[in-house]
Amino acid sequence: MATETVPALALVPAQEETLLREAVFGICSDFGPAYIREKVERSEPPTELWAALADKGYLGVNIPEEYDGGGRGMTELAAVGEEIARAGTSLLLIVVSPAIAGSVLARHGNPEQKDRWLRGVGRGDLKIAFAITEPDAGTNTHNLAMSATKRNGSYVLSGTKVFISGVEDADALLVVARTGTNEQTGRGLLSLFIVDVDAPGLERTHIPTAPRNADLQWQLYFDDVEVSADRLVGTEHMGLAVVFDGLNPERIMTAALAVGAARRALAQAADYVRERTVWSVPIGAHQGVSHPLAEAKIELELAALMTRKACALYDAGAKGAGEASNMAKYAAAEAAIHCIDQSIQAHGGNGVALEYGLTDMYWGVRTMRIAPVSREMILNYVAEHSLGLPRSY
Repeated sequence: MATETVPALALVPAQEETLLREAVFGICSDFGPAYIREKVERSEPPTELWAALADKGYLGVNIPEEYDGGGRGMTELAAVGEEIARAGTSLLLIVVSPAIAGSVLARHGNPEQKDRWLRGVGRGDLKIAFAITEPDAGTNTHNLAMSATKRNGSYVLSGTKVFISGVEDADALLVVARTGTNEQTGRGLLSLFIVDVDAPGLERTHIPTAPRNADLQWQLYFDDVEVSADRLVGTEHMGLAVVFDGLNPERIMTAALAVGAARRALAQAADYVRERTVWSVPIGAHQGVSHPLAEAKIELELAALMTRKACALYDAGAKGAGEASNMAKYAAAEAAIHCIDQSIQAHGGNGVALEYGLTDMYWGVRTMRIAPVSREMILNYVAEHSLGLPRSY
């Protein structure tokens, strides 16, 4: 942001946030996990749930009001994401469209781009997926191979992207491509482009994954895909700085979804061990069952608190937002994995029965230890930037 304000960390949610959470959870609960399972089985996007949330303005709460959004920030969008996950109806596109693409366009889009694309994101009736990951680059964004070459006043994109979420239900892609190379360092000079999902020369292949999400994963092939110059977002060659304005929201939203899923799993486990009776007492009366769940609850609340801190710092434009966003994603992913694993254990054999939905939740949060950035890279970041240790990569 242009100016930095003093961040305010609300430890107790205001009434407005509480009402927002209740409304979002209510809508999502009306659909429920059975709706998502049905969509997974049919390989269909969760269009009806998305439309129901968009109709109430919940999917664009972080988008400026002048572009048909709610005019709020990541605190509110994270609350929406957490409640969606708590209801068992996770939507990956809420991470990539309003959080990543919306944040990038709000800060770096020109007036025409904001009017054409950001307004739709704010209303929730236009979805933009995010394409950065490549098969051979991994976390090394400087090493992206996809090229964007100028030709006759346009750009021609060639290359491959992998593990791109929700393309089947998106209207466009925000694509990161190499437009040059820094002669001194050899690193790629990156730029961002908005590309229609049905652009000539763009093909895609579905990637089957263990997490059973309604939003699918794709490998994308760009074979001389031509985009006009007005699709360049920000300044040419300066895309890395632009991208980072979307990556902190991505980490925050990943943390919010993890917290929501963990809350659902712990609530389900608590209900189960209160009712399940063995040797004449509920199994929740045994410390061997209750203590692991209590430990997981403590870890979850600590992760949720760090997520709130990351939201507050990001919304205030504070310098510590990057550190907090990374820590929130790390803590929430680890806590969610622990919470769901303990919930499975507390359920015994029922923990792996598909009807209980815990294995679906487990694969969802287990992926969060890897994506959108691995726990190892976050530890590298904290070691270098928070502790001042020598760079290790």
